Amino acid sequence: MTPHNEAQPGDYAPTVLLPGDPLRAKWIAETFFDDARQVNGVRNCLGFTGTWKGKPVSVQATGMGQPSTAIYVHELLDIYKVKNLIRVGTAGGLTTKVKVRDLVIGMTAATDSAINNGFAPYTYAPFADYDLLSGAVELARERGFSTRVGSLVSSDTFYVEGGLGAYQRLADHGVLAVEMEAATIYTHAARFNARALAICTISDCLVTGEELSAQDRQTSLEDMITLALDTAGRF
Repeated sequence: MTPHNEAQPGDYAPTVLLPGDPLRAKWIAETFFDDARQVNGVRNCLGFTGTWKGKPVSVQATGMGQPSTAIYVHELLDIYKVKNLIRVGTAGGLTTKVKVRDLVIGMTAATDSAINNGFAPYTYAPFADYDLLSGAVELARERGFSTRVGSLVSSDTFYVEGGLGAYQRLADHGVLAVEMEAATIYTHAARFNARALAICTISDCLVTGEELSAQDRQTSLEDMITLALDTAGRF
């Protein structure tokens, strides 16, 4: 147990899905898990464990942003000995190559945060686990999901002055979407010799202005969740 987590040793499965929103964690557990049980409720950052197609799996909300995410990810890896982390969340498209409701699978995650500076010098470049990445890409193609594979950027700022202009140079270098958690998840997984992957649904496009409603962001993410769960089921 930690100041942020009341789960007991063994309460988490080897694979944990990581949404930012606690209500999305609850929705995932209630919608997709068999035999779901709540394992964490501290600060209402909800965590659940159940099974998916007969295999144990967990979901743990991280809150928004890398500082909050880093706390939960560190504890999952260091205290609870989790082996596989899959971020499931939303992202803003930075190019017309991605459209609202598309899935983006992040190979790498740049960041404007200084969160890695203390233990990952030389402008460390966070990256996904290849086995999780290749497995997710294969499954997405088999199912005909509208999917792009490429780079994300994890920003510490949601309301960025300049909108798309603030990210244009990244978009010019092939970065597909902006979100707020993947870089620190990838970095911590590397630090603890674990696997990590970010699968994001495009909820809005900074180029076209198209966006999902708040309700759709909460519940209309079935393709992303089933892809993450079936990818996790291979490990």
